[in-house]
Amino acid sequence: MGIEGQLPTFATKFLRLRMSSAKYIFVTGGVTSSLGKGIISASLGKLLQARGFSVTIQKFDPYINIDPGTLNPYEHGECYVTDDGAETDLDLGHYERFLNITTSQANNVTTGRIYNNVITKERKGEYLGKTVQVVPHITDEIKRNIFLLSESGKYDFIITEIGGSVGDIESLPFVEAVRQVRWDLGSNNALVIHLTLIPYLSAAKELKTKPTQHSVKELLSYGIQPDILVCRTEHALSMEIRKKLALFCNVNLNSVIEAIDAETIYDVPMLMRKEKLDERVLAKLKVTPKHEPDLEQWKVFLGKLKNPINEVTIGLVGKYVTLPDAYKSIAEAFIHAGAENDCKVHLKWISSEDIHKDTVKNILGNLDAVLVAPGFGERGLEGKIEAIKFVREHKIPFLGICLGMQCAVVEFARNVLHLADASTTELNPKTKHPVIDMMEEQKKITNKGGTMRLGAYTCKIKKGTKAFHVYGDSIIQERHRHRYEFNNKYLDQIEEAGLKAVGINPDTNLVEIVELKDHPWFIGVQYHPELKSTVLNPHPLFVKFVEAAMIHKKSNS
Repeated sequence: MGIEGQLPTFATKFLRLRMSSAKYIFVTGGVTSSLGKGIISASLGKLLQARGFSVTIQKFDPYINIDPGTLNPYEHGECYVTDDGAETDLDLGHYERFLNITTSQANNVTTGRIYNNVITKERKGEYLGKTVQVVPHITDEIKRNIFLLSESGKYDFIITEIGGSVGDIESLPFVEAVRQVRWDLGSNNALVIHLTLIPYLSAAKELKTKPTQHSVKELLSYGIQPDILVCRTEHALSMEIRKKLALFCNVNLNSVIEAIDAETIYDVPMLMRKEKLDERVLAKLKVTPKHEPDLEQWKVFLGKLKNPINEVTIGLVGKYVTLPDAYKSIAEAFIHAGAENDCKVHLKWISSEDIHKDTVKNILGNLDAVLVAPGFGERGLEGKIEAIKFVREHKIPFLGICLGMQCAVVEFARNVLHLADASTTELNPKTKHPVIDMMEEQKKITNKGGTMRLGAYTCKIKKGTKAFHVYGDSIIQERHRHRYEFNNKYLDQIEEAGLKAVGINPDTNLVEIVELKDHPWFIGVQYHPELKSTVLNPHPLFVKFVEAAMIHKKSNS
């Protein structure tokens, strides 16, 4: 008997315990990857939220890594960290930025985690000697994670994005689990949105529907009929094209949704509203709308984003700049902060490997501010240190994040305290002056995945400082991802010379924020403020940094 003929092994009672009033929406992709399933999921979530419903979104990734924590940013882009310390896919950043909510470990699940959980149960004897198979054991574990978010009972809608493309070997267990969930819950409680591509052939000057037809056919072969098609396209879909897609893909004509290329990802909720995606979802799930979507704040943000009064150019100095997704949250935080300041932020992506004494002035000299980005490893570190020396001496606004803050401490120790050998032990394990050193609890750790200082920690800020002015509060919570820390053995010496530790973790005495005395705006933070910036709540550190860039530009004009 094939997969299609095997019924789910969840007992009815077992399932009912996991079923709440929540409605389930699954978003699959076809034809090619990188079509924007995360943006479509976040946009739909935003529209439902704007109608007064409670929404959360989860991402199922088909790779075998337990999480993206050990993945090279060039492989996977940014690793997004949640409050509870989960290292997750960058799409969770989109979910938080659009919905203004926090996500957790439960919002991102990988094939690796699924198989790890099943194998751990098998080793404990929890399967009572049964042969462990993809169906039902792997699919049951996937379904357990699908239903996990509904156990709190606080969500009206749970949107689940299935990573990869339909037809990928890695995605098959997830697709089968979706089929089983739909079978169990029924069409009034679960639906599938299939995101696909309608390519334009410039030679023929026409859009082609055949790739989408084949993608839907592939999905049908796994037992899933999509309820709604969302079609990525460079050109508007004619009624003829829509009718053809509806006919050959077996969906209602009004369930063929156009997703035309947008000027900014923040336009997508408005475009999906225009296409009535939220209305189709509510109708198919037989949910009565509470009210029309309230998107006034979103419209205000878009208005400010598209009609800036000012503009600044800010350098982002990092080692992964050839793949901007490696710094996705930083780039988005600048968009939010720019709109808040009625200012267009032009980011200049600068490889730290290109910076040295002979090039630094030409590269950084005409910038309005400089951010030195986070990262790991020794490559490009000396370029970051040279960049910080230049902006410190030339009074250019500076923000250092994580490794960027650590490099600021190293630069200060070398060039102000004249500790020529000063370094971080990440760069030079034998340095005589380890002003940045590995955290004590990290020194005995050998496994790399999920072992850093991760998640939200408290920071106490000294009153009367720039940082206090930024936050307007003395107690804050920010997210971390690091192994190295400010070495407190050098604290007094560094502070006496003018680099002040103005933010401290009250439990560990770990230095969280440094700022430079007698500089217009020079702040380094050990944490990752970019991870908490959203459309409706731009992060204050980025807002004030952009403001400082505007002031610097005006004073030099």
